[in-house]
Amino acid sequence: MDRAQAYALMLEYTPSESLRRHMLNVEAAMRWYARQWGEDEEVYAVTGLLHDFDYEAHPQEHPRWGVNYLREHTDTAPEILEAILGHGNHTGVPRVTRLARTLFAVDELTGLVQAAALIRPDRDVQQVEPSSLKKRFKNRAFAAGVNREEVMEGAADLGVDFDTHLQNVLRAMQEATPTPESSPRRA
Repeated sequence: MDRAQAYALMLEYTPSESLRRHMLNVEAAMRWYARQWGEDEEVYAVTGLLHDFDYEAHPQEHPRWGVNYLREHTDTAPEILEAILGHGNHTGVPRVTRLARTLFAVDELTGLVQAAALIRPDRDVQQVEPSSLKKRFKNRAFAAGVNREEVMEGAADLGVDFDTHLQNVLRAMQEATPTPESSPRRA
């Protein structure tokens, strides 16, 4: 499975624009970490794009339904499938690879960054500051659906200081999002 195939599958199974945006943001953060560690960017990108592709159609069975579908209908690498299974604590699948730990670490945090961008008058992730993001993280009423404990757990499992991890994910999303002059896409 390559990025183009993963993207097409994500579009086919995910009608919600906000969930699509989330998966693109997770892809950006996954790519950023892959570059930092000298890992295969394509593998990390595909993992980010596919991790929630089944969520809207099969929320009660997510992510097992998606992984079973990928096993039966695609040539998705086993390490990608394992990472997708492990991105939710409810599955009980341990995150033993760096790929799996990275997906878990960036998943919830991209939601916080996205929410911080969307409340800005310009809705521009480029203008989000790390200090503002950290302040919003501490306010549990802001983006209440973001599991703060999982964000902290993810950073610790990666062996990355929380503040650094927060800055890394923000930077990844800023680098992946074109400036307003070049494209209308936002976080």
